[in-house]
Amino acid sequence: MKLKIKLSKKAKILVFTIIGILLILLILFIVRSVLSNKKKGGTTFYTANVETYENVIEISGTVSAAQEQTLQALSAGTVTAVYVKAGDHVKAGDVLIQLDDSEQLYQLEKQDYEMQTKKVSGSARELKLMETQLHALQQKVNDRKVVATFDGVIADFNVAVGDSLEAKDKVGTIVNVDYLTTEVEITETDVSKLKVGQTVLFTFSAYNKETVKGYVTSWPAIGEITSRGATIVKAKIRIDEYPEGILPNYSFTGKIEISPTEEYVVVERYAIGYEDKEAYVVLAKTGEKINVKVQPYGSDYVKVTEGLKGGEVLVQQSTPKVSGFNRNRNNRNSGGGGFPDGGGGGFSGGGAR
Repeated sequence: MKLKIKLSKKAKILVFTIIGILLILLILFIVRSVLSNKKKGGTTFYTANVETYENVIEISGTVSAAQEQTLQALSAGTVTAVYVKAGDHVKAGDVLIQLDDSEQLYQLEKQDYEMQTKKVSGSARELKLMETQLHALQQKVNDRKVVATFDGVIADFNVAVGDSLEAKDKVGTIVNVDYLTTEVEITETDVSKLKVGQTVLFTFSAYNKETVKGYVTSWPAIGEITSRGATIVKAKIRIDEYPEGILPNYSFTGKIEISPTEEYVVVERYAIGYEDKEAYVVLAKTGEKINVKVQPYGSDYVKVTEGLKGGEVLVQQSTPKVSGFNRNRNNRNSGGGGFPDGGGGGFSGGGAR
């Protein structure tokens, strides 16, 4: 037999009200206990972190060969001889391609014959004029050849005996890859930081094994205005040693080192205590007290120059001060102690990574 108790509407409301009050009191008790424990036994810790400081100019672009020559005919004609192929090493002055020069040779021989005849009866002025014509004809003979202008390698080549070429037709390229060069845009605000010989570190998307080193060689004494309206200077950079996997026209990103990369230890200033105006920290793990030397680094941090290596966990030695202005506005802490004089400060220039 089941006993059923039927409550009135007022009784139900009373029961639910009592349960609600009890729940609220329970929540308030738990919150108060947590806050009380924090206030009594809570300790704040700070970790000394190592930061890397890079004072650099970011750059990007493509590299070029030390020298490059476009192989092209200087006048129209038929190819009668080809002396090289792609990949061949050539010397300055080597003849690479010969065009038909029979007509030019005929005119040269004819002019020479007429000069020999005029030497008997002609005037000195006539002979001088004929000599000038002879040199012009000799140049036309020379123009029937495609010649290397420096020591290098045939990078590409596309011509064969019997081909008919027009003047300025491109048939190949010679490159000198003893070193690589590039020109990069430097904003006007960074030009004053440049120095000849500064180290440049390159990263190539086609070569991910390591960075490649180069150096600044020069920059002009006049700026340029880009299509975006920015004023820049084009600095020249050279790479003397580079892996075989890097070729002319490969793209890169990089950075010009204005000063050597530095590493230093940074920690919140509240981890620093003072005794007889000497700074110290306390290790959380052992409770050991260590004397340190510090410098201001922003409003809430210090740079530890001596005493720490980075990674140490430190016990809080001072608490942030609460300004009256901020307390009235949003009840949040701002500023902080840590230095006897309460000073702040920081460093200018460069960037931390």
